[in-house]
Amino acid sequence: MDKFFGIKKAGSNVRTEVIAGLTTFFTMAYIMFVNPSILSLTGMSWSGVFVATILATAIGTLIMGLVAKVPYAVAPGMGLNAFFTFTVCFALGFDWREALAMVFICGIINILITVTKVRKAIIKAIPQSLQLAIGGAIGLFIAYIGIKNAGFLKFTSDPGKNLVLPDGTVIADASIVPALENFADKGAILALIGLVVIVVLMLLKVKAAMLIGIVATTLIGIPMGITILPDKLVDVSMIGDVKDVSFAFFGDVGFASMFQDPEKIFLVIITIFAFSLSDTFDTIGTFIGTGRKSGIFDEADELALETSSGFKSKMDKALFADATATSIGALLGTSNTTTYVESASGIGVGGRTGLTSVVVAFLFLLCLPFASLFGIVPAQATAPALIVVGILMVESFAGIKWNNIEDAIPAFFTVVIMAFAYNISYGIAAGFIFYIIVKVCRGKFKEIHPILLVATLLFIINFVIMAIKDL
Repeated sequence: MDKFFGIKKAGSNVRTEVIAGLTTFFTMAYIMFVNPSILSLTGMSWSGVFVATILATAIGTLIMGLVAKVPYAVAPGMGLNAFFTFTVCFALGFDWREALAMVFICGIINILITVTKVRKAIIKAIPQSLQLAIGGAIGLFIAYIGIKNAGFLKFTSDPGKNLVLPDGTVIADASIVPALENFADKGAILALIGLVVIVVLMLLKVKAAMLIGIVATTLIGIPMGITILPDKLVDVSMIGDVKDVSFAFFGDVGFASMFQDPEKIFLVIITIFAFSLSDTFDTIGTFIGTGRKSGIFDEADELALETSSGFKSKMDKALFADATATSIGALLGTSNTTTYVESASGIGVGGRTGLTSVVVAFLFLLCLPFASLFGIVPAQATAPALIVVGILMVESFAGIKWNNIEDAIPAFFTVVIMAFAYNISYGIAAGFIFYIIVKVCRGKFKEIHPILLVATLLFIINFVIMAIKDL
C-alpha cells in the first residue's frame, strides 16, 4: 500500500490518510441527498438519482485515487446541478434526458481538452499572483459555505423584489442584505459549539481535530433534537431504481431529439459550452487552490506538468480523472461531476495521497445500504470543519504584492467575486478580465498569455449569452 500510493514519500501515514478520507466524506456527504432533491424537480426519479450520485461519486473518486493517486473526491457539483435543473430544463425547456446527453458530451470535450493538453496549458498560463489569489479565494469560498451551512447568517430582501420559481425557490435581487444570526436557533448554536470544539482542539494540536469535532458535534446534536437517529440501519430498496435514470439519453428522447429542431442547435451548443467552461475552471481552481499550498502538486510535479509528454505528472492524471468522471456520471444519470472543493477538509488534516480518495469512495459505496446511518450527520456538524479549512487556506494571500496595484486589482476581484458570487469559475473569470484590463492600460499587452486572452474572451461571451437569454 505504501509503495503504491507513496504514503511515506508524501510525509503521511495510513492512519492520517484514513482520517482525512473520513473528514472529506463527512463534509461532502450532503450531496447524496441534495443532488437528487434538485434533479428530481425535472421529473427524474429521486431514488434513481440518489443511487446514481453515490455510484458516480464512488467511481470518479476511485479513478482519482487509483490513477492520479491524489486526495481529491469527485462528485456531482453544486451549482452545476442547479444550472442543469433551473436553466437547462426549466428556463430553456430541454427534457432531462437531453440535458444528460449534453453533460455526457461536455465530459467528452473535457477528456479531449485534457488529452490535447489544453487544460494543462491553461494552468501554465495563469500568472503567479492570480494563482495565489485563487488559492486564498478558495479558502474564503469554503469558509462561506461553512458559515452558510452553519446557519450563522440570515438574509433580508425588500418586499416585491423576489422571483419565486415553480418549486418554491426564491431568487432575490441586490436588495438582499446579510446579517449575523441572533443564535436563537438551535442549529446555529450547535454549529457554534462545534466550531469552538474544533478550534480548541487545533490550538491544543490534537490530531484528527476536525474529525473529532464532527463526531462530537453530531453526538451533542442528539439531545438537542438536530441529529435524527434512523428508524432502520439497512435499506436496499432503492438500489434498483438507478435503471430509471442510467443510460436514459440513448432512447427517443436525448441524443435522438436534441438536434431535431434546427432552431435549437445553436442553443444546444452554447449550453454544452457553458457546462464545459464552468466544469473546467471549477476543477482548475480547486487544484490550484489546494494542491500547491499543501505540496500535493510540488515543484517536481509542476516541472513534469510543463515539460513531459503523456501523463507523467500527478496534475495531468488528476485532470484526466476529473474529465472522465463527468461522462461516467451522465451515463449513470446525474449532472456534471467535478473535483470537490470540500476535499480541502481532508487535505487540511493531512491527506496527501490517493488512499484518502479510496477511503472516501469506499464510504460512499457503504451508503448504498446504510444511507440512513451516514445521513444522521447534520450540516451543523460539518460546517465548522469547512470554516477552519478556510482559515488554513487564506495563508496564500501573504504572497500577493498588495502594494502593487497591477497585482492587487485582479487578485481582489478574484477573491470577492468567487466568495460573494458563490462561484469558483466566476471568480477566476473576474480575475482574468481585470488582469487583461490592467495590462492593456499599462501598455503591457504583450505580457498577456494568448491562452489567458482566449479563456477571458470565452468567459465574456458566456456572460453575454447568459444576459441575452435572461432578457
